[in-house]
Amino acid sequence: MTTVETGKSAESAAEPGRSAVKGWLAVLAVTLGIFSLMTSELLPVGLLTPIGTALDVSEGTAGLMVTVPGLVAAVSAPVVTVATGRVDRRVVLVVLIGLMGAANLASAFATSFTVVLVARFLIGISVGGFWSIAGGIALRLVPARHVARATAVIFGGVETASVLGVPIGTFLGDLSGWRTAFGAVGILGLASLTCMLFLMPKLPAGQTITFAALPKVFRSNAGLRIGIALTFLVITGHFLAYTFVRPVLQGDGIGDSSVGVLLLTFGAAGVCGNFIAGALVARRLRRCVMGISVVLASAMTLLALVDTDAFSAGALLVLWGLGYGAVPVTFQTWILDAAPDATEAATSLYVSAFNLSIALGALFGGFAVDGIGTTSVLWLGAGLAVLALLVVSGAGRGDRAEPPL
Repeated sequence: MTTVETGKSAESAAEPGRSAVKGWLAVLAVTLGIFSLMTSELLPVGLLTPIGTALDVSEGTAGLMVTVPGLVAAVSAPVVTVATGRVDRRVVLVVLIGLMGAANLASAFATSFTVVLVARFLIGISVGGFWSIAGGIALRLVPARHVARATAVIFGGVETASVLGVPIGTFLGDLSGWRTAFGAVGILGLASLTCMLFLMPKLPAGQTITFAALPKVFRSNAGLRIGIALTFLVITGHFLAYTFVRPVLQGDGIGDSSVGVLLLTFGAAGVCGNFIAGALVARRLRRCVMGISVVLASAMTLLALVDTDAFSAGALLVLWGLGYGAVPVTFQTWILDAAPDATEAATSLYVSAFNLSIALGALFGGFAVDGIGTTSVLWLGAGLAVLALLVVSGAGRGDRAEPPL
């Protein structure tokens, strides 16, 4: 998940005379924005039951709150980037984050599920466009020697939202109601908008990727195709199950008050998984992907088989969190390593695949919950994780040398 912009090198793109301190403040503003966006996209995961009850829809139907923005983001990632190619990038990011903030505030006051879905559609536009553009902002904000670190910080907003934003939002929703959680994320988005307005410099548009570049790089790069396939399998499998983790836990008799705490436990484990993977991916990339698949499949299978209480469920969510926390940094590394000379096009494809997988996982998970039963999503998610293990075990990454196993 890196730059979707070209035409300026890292050495020359940063504004001349701009201090490193101001550049890093701008980087942090963008990080806050992408954190609030990704938290917004995934927030309904922990609040499906109370939202469904309040708006009189089933838990499976409530899962559309995750499906809709995921599908829209998958399309808007390349579309927004190309369509706004001549617009100042600061203006584009500010408009997108403002749209997200307003949509979440609308959700907080919605009296019908239709209004919520419209708001989630707008959030999908924001997520896809912002994520794609923000990946390339670091090289225009900080000196060349800081670009790699600044890009990692921005992507940390994606990872932190996945493993901490949702649990914290769920915890807040359990304390004060789901509307409060949506309102808080909306206010957070508006706060990040303010930070970007004051801390980011003007960023005139450079040359952007074209739609024609996307299928070309996909067809010509076997390693990238494998990375996209692994992303699809693992992310779809994860969100098949994780979108409905609240009703799964409640089915085992775990009370509402404990669910938020358990998801916070999941998030804390995810942060640990992120750091562990970050230390290993440079030399053990393929093994990291294999380990993620094994850990996710094991956690979901055990949660389906074991009659859990709060303690045992917490232990399994720690295992699950360790596995998923390692996903963003590991898969990001795979994609960039597979296509070092076409990072712009590869990034756009990856963003689309990631968000499409979130949407499909939530969608088919909803079908499974309503048509088969809540526990079925755990078996389906575990099955896709096993399939990912088979794919990575039997395939290399095209013509590029594998890292040591």
